[in-house]
Amino acid sequence: MSTFPIELVVNGEAVRASVEPRMHLGDFLRRDLGLTGTHLSCEHGVCGACTVLIDGMPQRSCITFAAACSGTAITTVEGYGDDPVMAALRQAFHEHHALQCGYCTPGMLCTARDIVLRLPGPDARRVRHELAGNLCRCTGYVGIVEAILAVLLKKSSGELAMPVQAAAGAAEAAVATAADDGWVPIDLAEDGQWVEVRQSLALAQGADAAWKHLEDLPLVANCLPGAKITRHAGRRAEGVMDVKFGPVTASFAMRAELDLDAAARRGNMRAEGVDRRSSTRVKTLLDYDVVPVDAGHCKVALQLRFRLAGPLAQFSRAGLVNDYVAELTRRFGVNLGNAMAGVTAAAPVEAPGLFAMLMVRLRRLFGG
Repeated sequence: MSTFPIELVVNGEAVRASVEPRMHLGDFLRRDLGLTGTHLSCEHGVCGACTVLIDGMPQRSCITFAAACSGTAITTVEGYGDDPVMAALRQAFHEHHALQCGYCTPGMLCTARDIVLRLPGPDARRVRHELAGNLCRCTGYVGIVEAILAVLLKKSSGELAMPVQAAAGAAEAAVATAADDGWVPIDLAEDGQWVEVRQSLALAQGADAAWKHLEDLPLVANCLPGAKITRHAGRRAEGVMDVKFGPVTASFAMRAELDLDAAARRGNMRAEGVDRRSSTRVKTLLDYDVVPVDAGHCKVALQLRFRLAGPLAQFSRAGLVNDYVAELTRRFGVNLGNAMAGVTAAAPVEAPGLFAMLMVRLRRLFGG
């Protein structure tokens, strides 16, 4: 089987390796790097025992491909060092008898740290809700909840020093930096495991007229179902991308930037984001070319590449995410065509739902 070269930082140390495309991060950490503090149990993203930090965000290492983590920073239970929040949690877990067999503890500590960083103070009900993704078969959770509440109390009283920006994921930290110190360029390595979708849109406009519309970043972004721009400056934007897939909902904090080649009528939009609820990260590359057909007609060739890392990535195994993105891209093309034609009365075509995905699969199955 072919392998992919990856470069990442694990517990503060640079790592270079070659991995099989099917190897998940948990196996890579345990087998290749010997970091056995990351425990594997269900290997379906359910129990949370394998939770580690990826770019500061808790994620399931058993459903995250190692090849998709190139360019990221990974922190396992061995790598917190003198982190003050983790030190306080370890002590609190000891004092409140928050572990028995200890198998869930590495992932539980990772999630607990994220809870402490995000919540302003003790809230038992909220803590229990936040722990829903980490299963423990020994303790009944009472000691775990008490330990986290004790650390939250220290935080709210000012006794606990908090790491700077530690609660933010990579995309959110970049957005904060953009707001305060200038934009941080989006650098998406094009190697690795990307899912690709291609679409072609025919327009009753000349190539030059269509290109003028495509130079407008807010227009292009707002044509994507579920997208909403909250801040825009030149060819850079920040916003939110809402996704609903059956019972699963996600809201990605996104940032995007656009590069244009007017002479070739070619655009490239790079975007990255994170869903705070599931800690799933997404990276996308959208290329579009305006190709003249005749004086009054042209076509727009769209190429969308994306990759997911985190709990929601599991849906891509069955091809459901691929179908969703393909339909999303098609509806983006419809909205773009309407916007260019000046059709403003009709509501934009919304993002597809689970029923639409089933219809897509049925049409493919029966050749419709």
